[in-house]
Amino acid sequence: MVLKVFFPSCCSSADSGILIGRWLSEQNSAVILAVAHFPFIPVQVKHYLGEVQRLTKVSVSVLGSWSNSKQEKEESLSEFLEDLGTIFCHEPWIQISKEGDSKFWSCSILQKHSKNPQEEEIILVYYDQRKVMLSHLHPPLDTAGQRAEDASKLSAIFDTVARSQVLFMTDRYDEGPIKLTHWQSDGVEASIIVELLKQASVPACMLLTFLLSLLSGICRSRVLKFWPLSFLWSKLSTCEQLGHRLQHLQVISSNKKAQNQNQLMRKANIFVSLLIDVALGIVLMSWLYRKNRIGHLADTLIPVADHVAEELQDLLQWLMGAPAGLKMNRALDQVLGRFFLYHIHLWISYIHLLSPFIERILWYVGLSACLGLTVALCILSDVIALLTFHIYCFYVYGARLYCLKIYGLSSLWRLFRGKKWNVLRQRVDSCSYDLDQLFIGTLLFTILLFLLPTTALYYLVFTLLRLLVVIVQGLIHLLVDLIDSLPLYSLTLRLCRSYRLAAGVKFRVLEQQDGKPLRLLMQINPLSYGGVVQTYRLPTYSCYPRDSWASLCKKLFLGELIYPWKHKGDKQN
Repeated sequence: MVLKVFFPSCCSSADSGILIGRWLSEQNSAVILAVAHFPFIPVQVKHYLGEVQRLTKVSVSVLGSWSNSKQEKEESLSEFLEDLGTIFCHEPWIQISKEGDSKFWSCSILQKHSKNPQEEEIILVYYDQRKVMLSHLHPPLDTAGQRAEDASKLSAIFDTVARSQVLFMTDRYDEGPIKLTHWQSDGVEASIIVELLKQASVPACMLLTFLLSLLSGICRSRVLKFWPLSFLWSKLSTCEQLGHRLQHLQVISSNKKAQNQNQLMRKANIFVSLLIDVALGIVLMSWLYRKNRIGHLADTLIPVADHVAEELQDLLQWLMGAPAGLKMNRALDQVLGRFFLYHIHLWISYIHLLSPFIERILWYVGLSACLGLTVALCILSDVIALLTFHIYCFYVYGARLYCLKIYGLSSLWRLFRGKKWNVLRQRVDSCSYDLDQLFIGTLLFTILLFLLPTTALYYLVFTLLRLLVVIVQGLIHLLVDLIDSLPLYSLTLRLCRSYRLAAGVKFRVLEQQDGKPLRLLMQINPLSYGGVVQTYRLPTYSCYPRDSWASLCKKLFLGELIYPWKHKGDKQN
């Protein structure tokens, strides 16, 4: 058989001593966890390992001896290490030795109590104890008692290292009866500041949880369910983003411990996302209130609105003439043109009526950037929606009129073919019409058909303007969703400490020589950047309904409205 010895790379330069670890009989493997150095008392070692086994529920024992002779090997030390096998009584007894500066190690197995000792092939596997401990490739610690008993899997090694955390957590200034070498041999130096922050975080989280529960209770109250407030809450993207951030704060301030790695990463990603969002918002706010940029922005807003209104007036004058040499229905063209010109006149009057208050409104809106850059971007999207409300009205009027004519023409076309739409059965059935119905249908079909080009031209122009506004709002919401959903903490871990996001392990051959054990190096395979984003991406809200290009073209042809607002059904789980 092949005996596998998993040896921590941090112990390769340790002084001579005994090997402490766990024996996996099903795998015929030994997991070395630490090296205990001389001098020691065997009774104290057994008592210490008994306490560790009681706390960790891991059968930790002395597996063998370790010899690191920087000079020539001494016979007395070799005999002493062999005699330790009779004191601790472990079968088989593993002896690993490193002679001088040689890169090849010798590893032997002693089976004193075996009647038929067999020569086994030995594979020495080095592993980084720190990376294995923090890689979370092992099962969750709270379900360790329910772990799978399939010892042929490599997860038993990770589970052994993870559950032996008590063996590693030693204080730097605690001089115990046993001196150990492992990945935390220098000990964990306690920080007074960190301990004070831990103590202060408990009441701070309790206070934050109380305030958030009070705020969420107000948001769920019946006052906000009445028509005006409920309409604004469901339509404004700022309200949606504030509700989204409120949910994030409730997740962070929750006193429930994370059950697994995904929940822990989700909390960390949300916290980092909130921190960066607020930091960018404060930077934006400081930039706005410096050098009177709010006043310059307010002075620029009115001329821009007037310029847009003038361009729309010129566009309508062009449509009321002979646009691109097309022959339009003059009566309908004049009616639609004057109707839209009157709306533009009302819009200009409304803008100039608000002009004395715009700077003060922008000053208070700029303060909202302290809530985060995403909130400021959502307010910008809502401001664009309000400033282009006349374009939205033009689009709705043109779409409704165009849709009415399309459905009228389709109904009259079925009349020509002797068909009708069955509302009850939702299908087209045959029907017989008399002469008067066919005559009236012919007249109406002719009128609608010759008026359709004029209506379609107005609808096409205003639809293009509406799509331009929708694209601008969509780009803003894409930036908001990017800040909300991007797992920045996980990406930083992937960049700096890739072993924290492990996808598996790989083995690399170090040296191989006849008469010497095969030496392998176990390395952690990190997740790819795409896998990190896909695994730890935070849930967010989509900007608009995700229609395919075919359904979008169908809506445009039939004159159905493209809503720019967020809907409750557009949430991503």
